[in-house]
Amino acid sequence: MDRRLRNRILLYLLLAGVLAYALVQLSGRKPVPKVSAVTPMRENLVSSISSNGKVEPISPYVMRAELDTFVEKVRATEGQGVKKGQVILELDVKDVAAKLSEAKGRLLRAEDDLRAAQAGGRTDDVARVAGDLAKAQAERDRLQKGREVLQRLIAVQAATRDELAANDLALTKVQAELTRLEAAKREFERGVRLDSNQAELHVQQIQNEVAALDEKVRQGRITAPADGTLYSLPVKAGDYVKLGDLLAEMADLHKVRVRAFIDEPELGGLEANEPVKITWDALPSRTWVGRTEIIPKQVVPHGTRSVGELLCAINNDKLELLPNINVNVRINSRERIGVLSVPRGAVAAEGGRRYVFVVKRNQLSVSKSTLEKREIHVGIADAVNYEVVSGLQEGELVALPGDVDLRDGMTVTVIITEVFNFQEHWNG
Repeated sequence: MDRRLRNRILLYLLLAGVLAYALVQLSGRKPVPKVSAVTPMRENLVSSISSNGKVEPISPYVMRAELDTFVEKVRATEGQGVKKGQVILELDVKDVAAKLSEAKGRLLRAEDDLRAAQAGGRTDDVARVAGDLAKAQAERDRLQKGREVLQRLIAVQAATRDELAANDLALTKVQAELTRLEAAKREFERGVRLDSNQAELHVQQIQNEVAALDEKVRQGRITAPADGTLYSLPVKAGDYVKLGDLLAEMADLHKVRVRAFIDEPELGGLEANEPVKITWDALPSRTWVGRTEIIPKQVVPHGTRSVGELLCAINNDKLELLPNINVNVRINSRERIGVLSVPRGAVAAEGGRRYVFVVKRNQLSVSKSTLEKREIHVGIADAVNYEVVSGLQEGELVALPGDVDLRDGMTVTVIITEVFNFQEHWNG
């Protein structure tokens, strides 16, 4: 291209730009931003919290092994409904039954010993001690009477002093034997009392042993403690189980508990007795309903999250929700009927306060309006809009943010004015 022609074109463009700028300056006008606006209206708002949770039985019955043994028979299946007293499984308790029989024999002997001790000792021992003492007492009495007779006979010279001395020596020996026998009797009676206490303690010990063994024998038949669903049966016939091992779990599953894991920022919106909806990915077409029960009082780690554990009571009439499954939880924590609402996008935050830009008609120009920055107070919020508690009136226009930054006192042209309808927006 010819350099002269190119310079001429550049000159024309520069002159055109200068002319346009001069015309704008001379006219005193600037380009007016164009904004969209909405009219807030009254709606029914529901503020919900969505999270995940786990199903738990409300009152579970957990059955564990009471001894180390083998599972002999399994008489139920996992997931089966059972009645109170119905046998679920049987354990091998033959060794325990033999120990029980032996313990009962020892208990009979111990009870016999106790009865003898409480009666003052065994009959033959009591008779022997009493007989020896009575015999010694009779011999003493005989010798004492003989001494009196000998003394009278000596007085009339019918007996000698040697006979009296022999009688006194025999009397002394009998007195010594009597003293020994009386001491032996006291020791025997003390021993009987001691034996009675020991025998009673021994009986109690064996009774406790018998009761424990009898309980283990009865625990060999694992039965349902109540009507319910057998939701866990981790053993099979032939398995070896140790003391404390889990044998079965069951509960009434017509009502279950869901432990919902609520993120920390949402805990403030929780209240008791709020409606809850539960869904399960395995049955996507089903929904279960219930109520919140126990609001979390602390925050605990859950994976990478910091959560509060909310407990919810859920109706499970068809027994479809199983313990320990993972479910989706939606909590309608708050609901407002017929409140003034505004789109969330129209509300800005600054320093902890909420505000909107209200469109004010310009009296000097029908096509132009002015924005007024106004603080509002909001209530609950859903995914689309806020509840307006104060700061806005029905019929006022609220500007929506667009390509330009809105500011207080800004002159704008409203190009779209629409009535914001939550239901239409949601359904659409």
